[in-house]
Amino acid sequence: MKIKLKKYVVCSMLLCFIFGKAQNARKTTTVLDPVDYVNPYMGNISHLLVPTYPTIHLPNSMLRVYPERKDYTGVVLKGLPVVVTSHRGSSAFNISTFQGSEKEMSPVMEYSYDLEKIKPYSYQVYLDEQKTTVDFGVSHQSALYQFSFEKEAPVYFILNSKEGALTWDGTALSGFQWIDKSTKVYLYLILEKKPTVVSSLVGQQLVSASTSTGTNANLVLHFPKNTKTLKAQYGISFQSVQQAKQNVAREIGAKTLTQVQKEGRAIWNASLGKIKVGGGTLNEKTVFYTSLYRCFERSVCISEDGKYYSAFDKKIHQDLGRPFYTDDWIWDSYRAQHPLRVLLDPKVEGDILNSFVLMAEQMDQLWLPTFPEITGDSRRMNSNHGIASIVDAYKKGLRNFDVQKAYAASKGAIENKTLAPWSGLAAGELDAFYKKNGYFPALAIGEEETIPEVHTFESRQPVAVTLGTAYDAWCLSELASELGNTADAEYFKKASFNYRNLFHPDTHFFHPKDKNGHFIQPFDYVNSGGMGARKYYGENNGWIYRWDVQHNIPDLIQLMGGNEAFTKNLDGMFSKALGKSKFEFYAQLPDHSGNVGQFSMANEPSLHIPYLYNFAGQPWKTQKYIRQLLQEWFRNDLMGVPGDEDGGGLSAFVVFSQLGFYPVTPGIPIYSIGSPVFAQARIQLAQGKFFEVIAKNYAEDNKYIQSATLNGKPLDTPWFSHEVLQKGGILELTMGNKPNLLWGTNSPAYAQMAVTAVTKK
Repeated sequence: MKIKLKKYVVCSMLLCFIFGKAQNARKTTTVLDPVDYVNPYMGNISHLLVPTYPTIHLPNSMLRVYPERKDYTGVVLKGLPVVVTSHRGSSAFNISTFQGSEKEMSPVMEYSYDLEKIKPYSYQVYLDEQKTTVDFGVSHQSALYQFSFEKEAPVYFILNSKEGALTWDGTALSGFQWIDKSTKVYLYLILEKKPTVVSSLVGQQLVSASTSTGTNANLVLHFPKNTKTLKAQYGISFQSVQQAKQNVAREIGAKTLTQVQKEGRAIWNASLGKIKVGGGTLNEKTVFYTSLYRCFERSVCISEDGKYYSAFDKKIHQDLGRPFYTDDWIWDSYRAQHPLRVLLDPKVEGDILNSFVLMAEQMDQLWLPTFPEITGDSRRMNSNHGIASIVDAYKKGLRNFDVQKAYAASKGAIENKTLAPWSGLAAGELDAFYKKNGYFPALAIGEEETIPEVHTFESRQPVAVTLGTAYDAWCLSELASELGNTADAEYFKKASFNYRNLFHPDTHFFHPKDKNGHFIQPFDYVNSGGMGARKYYGENNGWIYRWDVQHNIPDLIQLMGGNEAFTKNLDGMFSKALGKSKFEFYAQLPDHSGNVGQFSMANEPSLHIPYLYNFAGQPWKTQKYIRQLLQEWFRNDLMGVPGDEDGGGLSAFVVFSQLGFYPVTPGIPIYSIGSPVFAQARIQLAQGKFFEVIAKNYAEDNKYIQSATLNGKPLDTPWFSHEVLQKGGILELTMGNKPNLLWGTNSPAYAQMAVTAVTKK
């Protein structure tokens, strides 16, 4: 992506402090605005599964688009996008312009294209065979297209609804498209010029029409051959055509494309500029701000003029002054994306958690959602980790949501809904077994599945379910304790140790058991479990789930025999070979890419693992591996993301880790220190406060911490508390190119803080 560099002299003392050259820092000659570092193309070619998408949108906003193609390598565009209603989804509605024979026209035109330029707030592309330049600018619920035509031929403007209805009323195009059986997205589109004819493409024939309904509903607006430019502004809504009309009038109105893009740029700079980094290479800053940009893709605010449509009960509600958010894959986002939002925008995080509570109330059962989307809760993955985001925010001081209702909904999700992955059914036979025996049972070798709650492809994932639910129980125990519910706190605290029931005393892995309490044999922690290891784990194999006790790491260390055995097992994971060809390994475990040994950088259950050395007396290895993983797997190139990015799930890990710290356990308000990538980083907090991370002796090879101070006082623990961070201050790390094997090893307070509410049975 070509970026025009804006040069200027830094004369402000504040900017000199933030961006100035630190001791031994690499020199930089230019400074860009934060949005100028964003490369939406980073990761647009996948290693195996889903690529990233170069999404054009404003932070946490309803209207999102990206080019209509399979991935970056696609040489054909299928029309022009109008609105993407879910992460990874295709566009609802489609716009095409066309000059040529009517016989070559289709409801969605396919274009050869070139000269594409994408920024978070704008899109430009040249349709080379059509000789048409397309420019686009986006607002929150509306957008503006501008077309420039070089051909001397009549212009056809085609609007398509894949399944819905369209109308031309003499002034504007309007209509809807179904995006599932109960949810519609509405459109209101105004063209700056009046068409000479309005028709619809039926088969290969243009038929005079002002309405079109059904599959591939379309209207074609005809313009004379002297048409050189055409502007189209539109609004979208999940409530009505009238609301879509109000949205575009409120946001676009008489604004030019330049004005819309300028406003979008300013909004992005305000959001991305909450973190300022100095030092580092252009590529490192690009990776950082691109990752931060991706953290703003979701959740999205769907409140429109004080109202929102909820697919959770299929009704329009008043939002009562609290914006309503949805589209959040919580299994991915609870680990780092929600904690990052607590730092950068606690009000929005509170509104999102408030939306979780409202969703639970609006559904038939009082269950917290797992994958809330525009179309409702899609009940994907395993466990119920919304409770983790709730207790984490509550412990960090957020009070702008109804915590009592949040607790009730979280408890309902674990107690009353089945724990079976990818299911929204009520608790059944397997759940009764879990409550009685403390683990989710695997099928014995050769046993057929008979339980209706179990998804035919996703299977039982019994180890993943047991470990994930133990963590959820710990979160419930913590929140119950905060709320003074002693009985629940003790009940769920006991359940939080259920991971022990699957810990194999000989192998020190978490190992599935059948309903009779027998460990499944024979067993291979790399290969067992079929596609995605789902018969026993979930997308990753036993080497990753070996560490999935983030709520009680000190106990996991003791189960493995102490610090030395624990770190030896970590070392073994990073060094153990795949054991087969890459073709065979990834054919079974396509989510388990981004490998360093058996460690997988490509999926969220791995994110906390490199930080575990901090708990066991070897923080220098955390520093080593964090730098290695960032450099190897997150790069400023088309394949620069190692796996499914999940709309901020992986990117939030990058943001935290490049800053130099990470929230290992949502629900424990402390941050584990890694190795900062930048000489300086300054985080804007609430109430005008700032937290800074400064790396002294900054140089590319200086990844190891030699000593540290926090607010001027010596720090010899590889962690610090959220309480300290939110008050503002400075973490200063003196770096070197060789490890200090002693720094951070004398940290009993870390273990004590981490185990406060998880004392042994």
